[in-house]
Amino acid sequence: MSKPRAKMNTHFPGCPVETTLGFIDGKWKGVILYHLLIADSSLRFSELRRRLPAVTQRMLTKQLRELEEQGLVTRTVFPVVPPRVDYGLTALGHSMRPVIQALEQWGSRHIVCEDGTQRVVHPDDVPQAASAA
Repeated sequence: MSKPRAKMNTHFPGCPVETTLGFIDGKWKGVILYHLLIADSSLRFSELRRRLPAVTQRMLTKQLRELEEQGLVTRTVFPVVPPRVDYGLTALGHSMRPVIQALEQWGSRHIVCEDGTQRVVHPDDVPQAASAA
């Protein structure tokens, strides 16, 4: 099994790109950041779970902890019953906005999700009027 990008520390062929990808490396990190960005405020753990129905509670917790360790996300625990935990973006997390927006724009142009399937739309297949927009 190969090492995750974040664990590679002796060879950096694409240093800025590789480092940036290391921050969003993981199946759910980019999606978590996207939802925190579009919410434009903190979200409760349960709200993140609702927005990401395919993620398990364990995986969401793991990905949020890693984002917190990386300094992209803050975790606020409120001492109430039942416990309330909010997650929000740090200034560093907010600085990822252009990266996440670029991923969203590319996906909107090149990925079509219909009837439970995904397909890639190649640039040659995009009508001229749509590609000029």
